[in-house]
Amino acid sequence: MELTNLSTSAKRIIITCSKRLSPYLELEIIELGFTPVRTFSTGVELLGTMNDCIRLNLNLRCASQVLYSLKEFPSNSPDDIYRELFQIPWERLLTNDSYFSVTSNVTHPSINNSLYANVKVKDAIADRMRNKTGGRPNSGSSLEAAVIHLFWRNETAEIFIDTSGETLAKHGYRKIPGKAPMLEALAAATILATKWDRHSTFVNPMCGSATIAIEATLIATNRRPGLFRDNYAFMHIKDFDDVFFEKERSMLDEKIIDLANLKVIATDISEDAINISKINAGAAGIENYIEFTRCSFEDTPIPENTNGIVFLNPAYGERMGEEKQLEETYAAIGDFMKKKCKGYTGYIFTGNLALAKKIGLKPKRKIEFYTSKIDCRLLEYELYAGTRR
Repeated sequence: MELTNLSTSAKRIIITCSKRLSPYLELEIIELGFTPVRTFSTGVELLGTMNDCIRLNLNLRCASQVLYSLKEFPSNSPDDIYRELFQIPWERLLTNDSYFSVTSNVTHPSINNSLYANVKVKDAIADRMRNKTGGRPNSGSSLEAAVIHLFWRNETAEIFIDTSGETLAKHGYRKIPGKAPMLEALAAATILATKWDRHSTFVNPMCGSATIAIEATLIATNRRPGLFRDNYAFMHIKDFDDVFFEKERSMLDEKIIDLANLKVIATDISEDAINISKINAGAAGIENYIEFTRCSFEDTPIPENTNGIVFLNPAYGERMGEEKQLEETYAAIGDFMKKKCKGYTGYIFTGNLALAKKIGLKPKRKIEFYTSKIDCRLLEYELYAGTRR
């Protein structure tokens, strides 16, 4: 097998994401000027180069990994994997003093432990390097350097360069996570699913560590995740285009939008939560945009005469006995939105639809999401300022 210039050679790129985020990931990819070939439940496929992978890594909010295909081949045994991967000129991609790790997604009757498949991949790479160069790179489980990914389903296998390494779903600014924080990629997707125009008021009661409020501000001011990260797996591939990377990275600063009139309000009853939120907002460089207040959600200041949105992410009642206590909270959220948020569009993200019924409002939309192992909904409510006609 020969390798052409990866920076200019268009191959299959698979951009993975958490379950149910792919519609919003697809919108991001199109916004960047790419044309998706296929969108599926946990990702998007397109054709592109390693340089395209650099741009995707720096810009995407909803993605997890950006995988660049090296080779697809039939495989019915671990020995097939070894034989095919030994043919790849890894000496073109890695140096003897480098470090690499292997990840995999394997469903095949010959494999009952994916770690065994990973070992076959590592052995093929190490043996090829030793055969061609007299030495071999080190390997282990850390994702901080080069990462090779094996996808093997039934009789077909494909080997990728994982150009991301550590997941893109964590955006890098959150220094203190707080209690039960929402993953940044999920938070971004839920905001992209709303009708927010990115200029009007954004109110986030029960803000916790403020992931929702921070992601909303980052989206509105066009601050991309690449601003907060300085290491990607593609940097550890031999002869990666560092000039292109530096150009793309500098463009992120140029794309930032200064919105002097943007009003984002975040409140929480916990003083610790507000302190953590301020630290995280400061790390993201947007603390001046967000008004933080310690108060109950009912006392959240709601500016009048605006068509903004109110976004709450209350507890779901996952432990025994919690759900009963939360019924009053959800009912109070409904009263708060009806009485104080007229003219806004309300959103509640919850993993408990039984509790959501206690809100006492009929949602206009129920948008499906998934967090951890919980089936969730983003519920949208039109909160009319006057008589509905």
